[in-house]
Amino acid sequence: MYVPFENLPGESKIWIYQSNRKFSDAEFSEIETDLQSFLNEWAAHGTSLECSYLLKYNRFIILAVNQEIQAATGCSIDSSVEFIQSLEKKYNVDLLDKMNVTFKLGDHIAHKPLIDFKKMVKDKAVTENTIVFNNLVNNIEEFNESWEVPALDSWHSRFF
Repeated sequence: MYVPFENLPGESKIWIYQSNRKFSDAEFSEIETDLQSFLNEWAAHGTSLECSYLLKYNRFIILAVNQEIQAATGCSIDSSVEFIQSLEKKYNVDLLDKMNVTFKLGDHIAHKPLIDFKKMVKDKAVTENTIVFNNLVNNIEEFNESWEVPALDSWHSRFF
């Protein structure tokens, strides 16, 4: 059962999917419609999940579940991954590759393979103060506090 993202408690579990390219506004509008349909049907062992989503920067899809009401289970998580895979196919994008880094370069959102990001660090094209997206956060509270952070304050710090 879809609920507005801001109505979910801070402990709600999240999954962040980053696209290897920016979606157009029209694509993001279609994705939003598809997400609403999926989330209204999303269930674990026949029990509806209290869930939501955020779309950020025309590049990120964030799914959230209030685990206090009903926890997402293996099958429900599998169905969400299948949904994300359907978006990958529909829009010819990569949303599941965790070996990519997304970060801010001024007002621009950049997306690079990890090996290229490491080279940028070596070449000083990015610094410890570069804002990175820490997609390893686990819940809404961590998302709000630690998703967009200087590289020094994230798992990326090991490259400096």
